[in-house]
Amino acid sequence: MNKENALYYIKTNTIIGIKAGQKRSEFLEIWMVVVQDRVFARSWGLAERSWYNTFLENPDGEIQCGETIYPIKALIPQDINDLTEEINEAYLTKYNTSHNIPYSQGIIQEKHIAKTMEFIILD
Repeated sequence: MNKENALYYIKTNTIIGIKAGQKRSEFLEIWMVVVQDRVFARSWGLAERSWYNTFLENPDGEIQCGETIYPIKALIPQDINDLTEEINEAYLTKYNTSHNIPYSQGIIQEKHIAKTMEFIILD
């Protein structure tokens, strides 16, 4: 169970499981991208009970890469403004199949950019 395996999995798979906080029993499937060997996701649904808002209250969680579960800490990166264009490009490049294009075009809009979170994979 190492970070490189998780990064490779996230780079090569479109759907990654995430569990925010300690109260959820199941993993939610979301899009994640890797930029500068760092893991990012943006909230699509802007609901009050979203994984994003849960992480704001409690940064502890897990991601699921295939059969492997990694503990994570979620945070809003200090350098988010410097990374926004790269994260946008990562989404557009990774999620470029016909049925994903409307969503990848959507997730690079300001309301979703504002809900960008970084996941630190813990050892």
